Amino acid sequence: MSIRRTLFAVAFTIASLASAHADGLRPIEGKSIDLGGVSGIAYYTVERDGFHVVATLAQGEAGTPVRVVSVLAPGQRVVLSTPQSAGAIEISRNGESVTVRKANAATN
Repeated sequence: MSIRRTLFAVAFTIASLASAHADGLRPIEGKSIDLGGVSGIAYYTVERDGFHVVATLAQGEAGTPVRVVSVLAPGQRVVLSTPQSAGAIEISRNGESVTVRKANAATN
């Protein structure tokens, strides 16, 4: 019974660590982006030439949507920002994982 509990605890810990990395993104999984008055969603697909990151943004509900596509190789990033004080969002690729995080707009 002790080995069974240990295995359960290890499995639970691994699952918790995986879900704790909330900024991580999986292929085709959408992630909300909020840049103040401009918001939208980003996702990526795995292609031969790299990870294709697609972000669709619009100002409010009536704004014209803008689609931004970037191909990321390992170690590359793309920063989306507005001139407002909302800052910026950085989408980066580190090996086979993609993360989305708040970034300083001055990193452009």
